[in-house]
Amino acid sequence: MLFISKGMNDTQNAPSKTIFSEIRKWKEENDAVILSHYYMPPELQTLTKDGGVADFIGDSLGLSIEASKVKAKNIIFCGVAFMAETAKILNPEKNVFIPDMDAGCSLASSITAQDVIDLKKKHPGVPVIAYINTYAETKAECDICCTSRNAMNIARSFEHDTLIFVPDVYMGQNLQKGIEKETGKKLILWHGRCEVHEQFTNTSLSTMRMMYPDAEMLMHWEVPEETVEESFHDRGGVLGSTNDIIRYVGESRSKKFILASECDLGAILKGTYPDREFITPCIKCPYMKKISLVNTLAALKAIGTDDARKYEVNLSPDIISRAYVPVKRMLEFS
Repeated sequence: MLFISKGMNDTQNAPSKTIFSEIRKWKEENDAVILSHYYMPPELQTLTKDGGVADFIGDSLGLSIEASKVKAKNIIFCGVAFMAETAKILNPEKNVFIPDMDAGCSLASSITAQDVIDLKKKHPGVPVIAYINTYAETKAECDICCTSRNAMNIARSFEHDTLIFVPDVYMGQNLQKGIEKETGKKLILWHGRCEVHEQFTNTSLSTMRMMYPDAEMLMHWEVPEETVEESFHDRGGVLGSTNDIIRYVGESRSKKFILASECDLGAILKGTYPDREFITPCIKCPYMKKISLVNTLAALKAIGTDDARKYEVNLSPDIISRAYVPVKRMLEFS
């Protein structure tokens, strides 16, 4: 499906105002905040101050930073499981809930803690950088975590001439180009993939590029390397994190953009820049879309009851303590 947007004018499927007010009421009663990712459905990307329910909207790094500053006793994480785990790692004394425990991640599931242990045995002494899209047990075996926003700076910071980067092979290949050109460092890559971003192929984007020759490209690091090379061959744009993409649009003089990232990133883009046009194959993350206003409300209502265990993120003290080290190091580069 092709998605073209010029502004936030579509109110046909707007959710009931009642559920918004009910969520806000339960947040206050249960001393809870809602952290919401840019890939959430649009109704979860509206801040409380603007009549919505989210207290903070951001990418993985932004949400990690916000999680480390939360004052409320309870955190409702509208994102996927590894993100909620990161919030728990940074706030072990708080209660962290996710509205659907099945909101996983194909990329995070592509590597295990044992895989990292085996990599370290195969490449002794080589530092391991883990993309934040990993589960807590995997993070606990790594030297440092990164997000798409700070991966390049973190890779530069090591004196070693070889680094292990896990798990996203496409992000690693895109990162490798800049790192090798600038520093000569080599990356040993794992072959994990995001099932959303790997669908942005030359085939899926070629028609759009022909139809919109004056449109700039907005591409996430997780898009396949060959698609990146072809897409930027004859036009400008940005390859980067979600925040890089949002910032670039604000700085660009272009009025048209082809977006190669999760479809609902278009919600924040069209809301922030209503005078711009965004074109993308509407590819949605099935795991992100497991989170809704309905199960967010259910998670809030469950706080303090026997049903809370259906939504609460629990990690062992050992995993929290060991995973905290690479996550904390990552935040030093934010």
